[in-house]
Amino acid sequence: MAPPEAEALAALRETNDRFYRAFETLDLAAMDRLWLHDPHVRCIHPGWDVLVGWDDVRAAWERILQNTGWIRVSVTQSHAEVMGDVGLVGCSENITSGREGDVGVAVAQATNLFRLTPDGWRIFLHHASLAPVHVTQPFSGVLQ
Repeated sequence: MAPPEAEALAALRETNDRFYRAFETLDLAAMDRLWLHDPHVRCIHPGWDVLVGWDDVRAAWERILQNTGWIRVSVTQSHAEVMGDVGLVGCSENITSGREGDVGVAVAQATNLFRLTPDGWRIFLHHASLAPVHVTQPFSGVLQ
């Protein structure tokens, strides 16, 4: 039997995974279930101003999910920590998305904060910022 700390950490990681699955499947109902519906929640998408309060956060997710044709988010460099009833997941988001024939690729660094509730872990902060691009070889003018 796993100790309570290990169980809490596993549940936190699973909730973070469900957050990215809701994003990938463009599932607003699933996203609704993952967030605290409180006036203090915050969300910062890359290049956006801070959104404060569940109503604004939900409206932004609704816009994003409605205007995304498809998206894949591969999470790497993930680190999770439980501190009492607060959970922290820091990770890299490797994002590929498309709409109407256009494909975009980006990498963001994200911090997701969760609070443990009677219904499980719920997000109260998602902060993602674009990661710097590191060029590993000079550009020759030819895309491979």
